[in-house]
Amino acid sequence: MSADNAVYEHVLYEIDDGIAIITLNRPDRLNSYIPAMGDEVVDAFRRAQDDPEVRVILFTGAGRAFCAGVDLAFLTESAAEPAEKGQSTLGEEDFIRSLPIEMRNSPKPLIAAMNGHAIGVGVTMTLPCDVRVAAEEAKIGLTFSRLGILPGLGSTHLLPHLVGMARAQELILTGRIVLGQEACDLGLVQYSVPSDSVMSTAMDLARQMAEADPTLLALARKALHEGPALSLAEAMANEQALSAQLRQARSDSN
Repeated sequence: MSADNAVYEHVLYEIDDGIAIITLNRPDRLNSYIPAMGDEVVDAFRRAQDDPEVRVILFTGAGRAFCAGVDLAFLTESAAEPAEKGQSTLGEEDFIRSLPIEMRNSPKPLIAAMNGHAIGVGVTMTLPCDVRVAAEEAKIGLTFSRLGILPGLGSTHLLPHLVGMARAQELILTGRIVLGQEACDLGLVQYSVPSDSVMSTAMDLARQMAEADPTLLALARKALHEGPALSLAEAMANEQALSAQLRQARSDSN
């Protein structure tokens, strides 16, 4: 495993055999979200996007949580004091306003290794990922209604596509917390494994993806994201057009 030259305060960034690993690194606060951490996640994600050696991008958390939601102590402090010059204001940073779109448009596969509790933004930040692996004992919840705020990061679009509208309504409107296995049963995550197997499971999946042709994976992601909004005939035509792009790209590389 090699370390990138980037040095962050709240995030770790490493590259392991073509897999960029972005680790939320506030374990003493259960990796609870603050804008400064969000800024670093965005920077690390864009760094991985721009690195031609990176084939897959993986998100995880340090310690016993993935992300326990917004840091409530920070919310209290920020309500009392305005943000310092150069610091992002909660709700105005790129993590909230544009990262989900950048993730959805990424040509590279994205995996979330939810090693522990994931609450609020700790769930919504994973929804644009292609695969989510959660610890069986992890508490997972979209608890926005309990905080008196609306869900964000495009979750009102992404969540119904994953779990269906009925389940999305239940999870959002009740703020109910589920464990990893139920999250898997609902379709919120694809894998629920013991906590000590989360990272190895996610890395195994990442390595399988990293072995594939990156142009093929990019076009497959594009086809999958566009397909549901198209008619069957339109989806088939889109597949044929993207297949032509793949053949051209392979021809150009020879």
